[in-house]
Order: sequence, then C-alpha cells, then structure tokens
Amino acid sequence: MKPLKKTVLALATGLGLALTGLGVAAQTAYPCATVKVVSPYPPGGTTDILSRLLAPGLAKELGTTVIVDNKGGASSNIGTEFVANATGDGCTLLLGNNTGIVINRNLYKLRVDPVKNLVPVGEVASVPLVLYVNTAVPATSVNQLFELIKASPGKYSYASGGSGSPQHLMGELLKLEKQLDITHIPYRGQGPALADVLSGQVPMAFETTTAIASQLNSGRIRALATTGAVRSKSMPDVPTMKELGYPSFVIENWYGIFVPAKTPAHLVKRLNQDLNKVLKSAEVAASLNKMGSSDVAGTTEQFSQFIVKELPYWESLVKRSGATVD
Repeated sequence: MKPLKKTVLALATGLGLALTGLGVAAQTAYPCATVKVVSPYPPGGTTDILSRLLAPGLAKELGTTVIVDNKGGASSNIGTEFVANATGDGCTLLLGNNTGIVINRNLYKLRVDPVKNLVPVGEVASVPLVLYVNTAVPATSVNQLFELIKASPGKYSYASGGSGSPQHLMGELLKLEKQLDITHIPYRGQGPALADVLSGQVPMAFETTTAIASQLNSGRIRALATTGAVRSKSMPDVPTMKELGYPSFVIENWYGIFVPAKTPAHLVKRLNQDLNKVLKSAEVAASLNKMGSSDVAGTTEQFSQFIVKELPYWESLVKRSGATVD
C-alpha cells in the first residue's frame, strides 16, 4: 500500500473511532450532575434502607452524584407529592411503595394522583411483613398473643409506620377477623414505630422483614409470624400466618423507583436499565436476598402492569379491614 493511502486509511480509522467514542459518550451521559432519591419516610425504615443500598450503584452507573433525601410525613404523601411536582428532568426520583402509590388513594384526599402523576421506572424489592412483639410480652406464638389480648380488652396496642400503611391494614384486619380490642398507634415512619416497640412503649406491630431483621438478635423483640405465601428466606424458622391457619394474611410490601410523569421516555428507559444493573450486582443482590426480598428486576412496562393489577386488591383490602385515617 502506498504511503498516501496508508495515511488516509489511518486518518479515516482514527476519525471513525473518535466518532464512535463520541457516540458512546452521548449515549451514556446523564443530564444531571446530582440525582436526588426521595425516601418519603424518616430514616430507619425500609424505603430509607433501600434508598441508601441503591445510591452507590446508581451513582456509578449514571456517572453522577446520588443523594438520599428523607421527606417523611402524612404516610408518605409529602415526599410522593414533592416528586410528582418536580421537574421531569431525571434528577429527582422517588423510592415509593404500595402505601404511597396504591393504598393512600383509598384513604386520603390527595392533591396528586400517584398513578397518573408518576411514571414507574422499575421495582426494587418485595418483602413480607412480620408480626412481632416486645420480649416483655409473654407470648411465643400467634395464638398465645391472641389469648393475651382477649383476656385484657383495651390493654394492648400496635404500632405502624403510618395510617393506611400495609402494617396498619394488617392490624385492622387482625382486629376484625379475631375480634380483638387493640388500639392503633400510627407513627411518622417505620423507624420511630420500631423504636417504640424495641423500648416497650408499644407491645407489638407488623413490620417488614427488612426493617427488623437486624434487631431480631437484640433480645428486645420476638418474631411470631410472617405474611408471605411461604417462609421468608431471611427468617426460615418463623412460620407464616397462612400455615398457622390465617390465609387472609398473605401480603408483601413492594418498593420501586418512580419519576415525574413528564420525564422523557428515553430517560425512564435509561434509569430502568441502570437500576436493573444495580439490582443484579453481587453486593446489592446479596443484601436484598438477606432481607428476604424476591427477585423483582424487570422492565418499566412489567412494573406498570403489576401496579394496575394491585389497585383493586388494595382497594378491596382497605374496605374489608375497615381502616380509616387516624
């Protein structure tokens, strides 16, 4: 090959590589220097735990700084509304759950409709609840707990992370089906509710396996049963309510990433792809498995379809439980 042809070929090859590099950069560049993940509850609960678990991986995949912003209050409505009203530029994400997205609409007069004003990016986790008691409560089984409550009407209460939460609904369903006289004590998030059960201020609660797993060996709380269809991987020695003869108590709390409805489709797709990479990473996958979460990574469309199916289920459960906003 003549020298001139070699030179032209080299230049063309170099230009082609350079353009390819620019194309990759243009495809992977994310439009935000900082991405905010809003956890609509105070620190210490499952949404907070999951937000902080995902943040480092999202920062790596997006090439941005990712911060967690706790905006608790009104059973997650404050944080959910904040994200629904945010600019749809991909810089503000919500780590929402079934309470804020599909349950609260049946209990509160909301200023935004989470189903219409938010777009699902992808599911993050799905975990059962645990019926647990402070160890000062002399009950080592569900039936013993029911006997104690029936023997002292009005004496016992249960905590929840907020009115309308699945924990609240399970407590009200328990009252209804077993004719128990117990009082609901709502808190501004799972963390404060757990703290008062740990201290003995409140004797019992339903809570996610994620939120209480690290506290089970503290000697201050005792798990009596879970609400999964099968035993939790994180608590294999704890029976399910179903196997104890209570088939109505089969539910899981689910969590996912959402963005404002006006967010461009290409950003939603990008976030979904990077979220799934994080969920499948060895460290995050191991942590979720330890929490007892199901493998839920999937497409935006799959998550959207799942939420549509959830709407009538939770509407029915709210009505059946008789739950109201305290």
